[in-house]
Amino acid sequence: MKAISWACMVLFLVVLWKVKMAGAELSAAQCKEERRIGINVCKPVVIYGKLPSPQCCERVRVTHTECVCPIITPKLAVLIDVNRAIRLIEGCGRRVSRHFKCEM
Repeated sequence: MKAISWACMVLFLVVLWKVKMAGAELSAAQCKEERRIGINVCKPVVIYGKLPSPQCCERVRVTHTECVCPIITPKLAVLIDVNRAIRLIEGCGRRVSRHFKCEM
């Protein structure tokens, strides 16, 4: 159950964070911090099925895909309910591109 919750959280974050930073690269430390904050703030959404808080939605809007996509493995990807993740992301006012996939 814990692995499924973690997988759902990661997918939720990946789909939410389809933002590219124009002209600048993020360091590994910056990416790690973005992931840590996003996971902590959005955990109730994924684990308990609660609605996203304003803080979670803010994280959805500002986190970068290049920080989240590299940690998605095929094993992790199969544990994720993609449709639920997309509904949650769009509930935060973020558009999800049709057929979005992490480019690794």
